[in-house]
Order: sequence, then structure tokens, then C-alpha cells
Amino acid sequence: MAEVEVKSREEALQYVHQDRRYVGSKETLAYILYDASQSLNISKYNDRYIYDVVKIDFGLLAIQNMIAGVWDVINDTFIGVLVEKTRTRWGKFRPYMLFLQIPLTIIGLWFWFIPMIFPNTPGTYIPKWLTYFAMSVITETAGTFTAIAATGFMSTITPHPVERTRLITMANLCSAFFENGPVLLFGVLYDLTINNKLHWNLYHLFAGFGIPLAILSCILAFNFFRVARERVMQTIETPSIKMGLKAIFNNKPILILCLSEFLARFKISTGRSNYFIDVLGSSTYQTLVGIPGSPVSYISYSLVAPLRRKFSTKALWLFNDLYVDSLWLIVFIIGSIGGNFKKKIVMLPLLTLEEFLQMWAYGLGKVITNEIRNEAMDYCEWKNGYRAEAMTGVAKDLVLKLTSVVSNSITSIVFKKIGYIQGKTVGTQSDRTKWWIFAMSTGIPVITGMFSNIPKFFYPLYGKKRDAMYADLILRRQAMAERVSNATADELAAIGDAERKGEYIQNSEV
Repeated sequence: MAEVEVKSREEALQYVHQDRRYVGSKETLAYILYDASQSLNISKYNDRYIYDVVKIDFGLLAIQNMIAGVWDVINDTFIGVLVEKTRTRWGKFRPYMLFLQIPLTIIGLWFWFIPMIFPNTPGTYIPKWLTYFAMSVITETAGTFTAIAATGFMSTITPHPVERTRLITMANLCSAFFENGPVLLFGVLYDLTINNKLHWNLYHLFAGFGIPLAILSCILAFNFFRVARERVMQTIETPSIKMGLKAIFNNKPILILCLSEFLARFKISTGRSNYFIDVLGSSTYQTLVGIPGSPVSYISYSLVAPLRRKFSTKALWLFNDLYVDSLWLIVFIIGSIGGNFKKKIVMLPLLTLEEFLQMWAYGLGKVITNEIRNEAMDYCEWKNGYRAEAMTGVAKDLVLKLTSVVSNSITSIVFKKIGYIQGKTVGTQSDRTKWWIFAMSTGIPVITGMFSNIPKFFYPLYGKKRDAMYADLILRRQAMAERVSNATADELAAIGDAERKGEYIQNSEV
């Protein structure tokens, strides 16, 4: 591939909107499979696994969420600093994904063996809870390395914003055709089992899906990070902790994103799966109401590119959330009238219509969320002259984890307060409990999370300012590549390890 030669800012501004290709077909396919691997799991049912199979008391879960959340905040900080200072021949982020992926998966598999280790024990059995607690902490700590590295890596796979949008769109569209298959099949089998249509052991069902899916996901992720490359160059000098903190506090896009997600975490929700299971009586209904909207979800990706050309990132970010929230408020209002929330003849058609309308914005929501984060990473480089993906990502995640310490504990406590009884036959919770489950899966999350939309009005990267940022970055990266390419051995020794010269030249190619 030829090296980009941009001689002026005017050329750079034009280049920003061109459809340049850096990532080859082999790497693109690996990325699509990796993207799909992130959804090859039955985590949607993890709460049911803990509530009904492992059976850990809600009070103990609340304590665990509080302690684990505090530890999560602490370890994020030093892990972020470590990743930020990493410079290797494999890149800044790839080593963590390559060398931690397999050990992390092996540790995570123990999650599925807890009921076998502690059979027929009550929810308050302390050894069982401590085992689950310890495994969760170990898995989360190791997972922090890979999560920080993966987030940073995806912002460096291509230096061109148009190609990045194309890759994100393509990956989400292609992987959507098969990534939901396992969870849909599991939902049907789960329903048949809990309703005694299949006389299967519920634990064997969970483990039979969870273990092979975790292994397959690990293989696909490992393969992607084996063949992928980091193409956005890092400064050879590693940023200090002070520089990392500066990159957070003077990065307005990331501060806006953090504030929005911070406020969103205060919404109270029990998850919609619980409504379908405990109120309507079947998780399969959730699949059925989504069938008419499923083709629309694929069509929605075709709208992303024209919408991105016509509207700013800011406008699309706001529209997506406000549109979806308004649909769920309508569902909440109609369901609350005359006990409609319990009537399948009312709720199933209503939810089907809601899903159909919501799916028109599905592709936009998937792409724009990633683009907001990636733009914030690029803004750091533009503003400061160096990238700080790890520290920036940690700052954003810290906000979420700090609030999760409270929100996750609140959810467990709320379940207890509304009278939810663990292990009770499906559909036999009290009417009061059922209404609260409905409300906390439709209207209450929207109402309690509505303030998260306010910061989005102040998002600064749109229009000419966004174009100017990417034009400047093109010129700077070109100058950096030329500096390293033309440096003498003495000059390279002065700025860093001479062995990196080839790596930097290679990563600067188009």
C-alpha cells in the first residue's frame, strides 16, 4: 500500500471524508468474528443462574456488589497506568489480549462449576458465597486488563474515521446474523425446562451452553488479536501519570460521555427478561415479540452512513436515546392502565410494535456509541500531542463502576423489598411484585435515567471542528512517521529503542 502524502491542510480536510482502506479482508473477517464472539454467551440469563441454580441470597449479593465494586475502582487505576506505559514490538494493547485471553477464560469456566462444588446448599451458605465472591474478584481483575486493552486497541486499528465507521457498521451487521442464535435457543430450552415440558436438570442446561460458548468466544477473540495491527502510532516516550490525568481533565468529549453515563447509572431496572419470565410466564415471548423487528435491525445499518453524512455525531447520539426512551414510556403508560401489564393479549402485540419501531434505530445506536468513545480518544491526541487510551478508558469506566457499586446493590435490595421470592414457580409471584417488575423494566428506568441526556447537548465534536481535528491529526501523524523514518541511529537512540523504527514505519502505511 502507498504511503499517504498530504501536503496541505486543505488536502487533509478533503481526505477526512474520503473512503480510505487500511484494514485488509483477512483482518476484517477476524474483526467481524471477534465482534460476534462478544455476544456468544448466555450472560443475559446470568441473574437467573445465580438466583435459581447457584441460589445466593440477595442480601449477600448486595454486600458482594459493594465490596467488589470498591476493589474494582482501586485496581482499575493501577492497571490503567500499567497499560498506558506499555510499549512492545507487538504494540501497546495486543500483548494483554494475546497472553491473558486463554488464562482468563479458564478461570471464568469455574463459574459454571459452583453448583457442583456446593450441591443442595441454601442461599445463605457462606462457603458457597465466598467461593463465588473470590472467583468473581479474580475474573474481574484479570478482565480489567483485557477490557482496557480492547477498548484502546479498537481506537487504533485504523487512523481514518470513515473506515472506522464502516468497520464498526460491517462488524455489527454481519455478526448480528448469528451472534444471537445461542441465546435464542437457550431461551426456548430454558422455558421448556422451567415449565416441565422438558425434564432436564437446569444446572446441566446452563453449563452445557456456558462452557462451550466461553471456549469458542476465546478462540475467536484470540485469533483476531493474533492477526490485527495497531495503526495509530503512539508517542515513543510513554506519558507520565500526570500527563495521563491531564489527558482526562482537558478532554471535554470524554467528560461529557462520563457525565452522561454517570447519570444513566442511577436508573433503576430489573431487566426485561425478568418481566417476560415472572409476569408473562415465558422468556420465549421476548424472542417472539422481536421477530417482526429482526429484519428491520439489519436494514437499519444501511441508514448509518447517510445519517452520518447528513447529521452530526451529537445530533444522532441525542436522537437515538430520546427516540428509544419515548417508546418505552408509551409501553409503561399503556401497561399500567387497568392491569394491562399482566394481559398477554395486550402486552405481546404492544411489545412487538415497540420492538419493530425501536429496531429502526438499532444500527445507529450500535455504531454511534462506539464512535463517541473513539472520537474522544482522538481528541486527546489532538489536544495534547499524545494518546492516553488506557487512562481515558479507565476514567470513563471508573465513573460507571463507582455508580455500579451503589446501583447493583440497590437492585438486589429492591428485589427483596418488592417481595420477590427466589426459586418460586414461574408466574406465581404476587400481583404487587409483578407490577414492580414490569415498571422497573419499562418506565422507571427511563424516568430515573432521563437526566443522562442533558450532557449530550454540550458535546463539542461536530461539524467544522470535528473535520479540523481529523485534518490536523492526519498532518501530525504524517510528520511523526517521517521523523521516525528519516531518523539516524543516534537520533533514534535519543528518542527511544531503535528496534521500534520498523514497527513505526509499518504502522504509518496506508
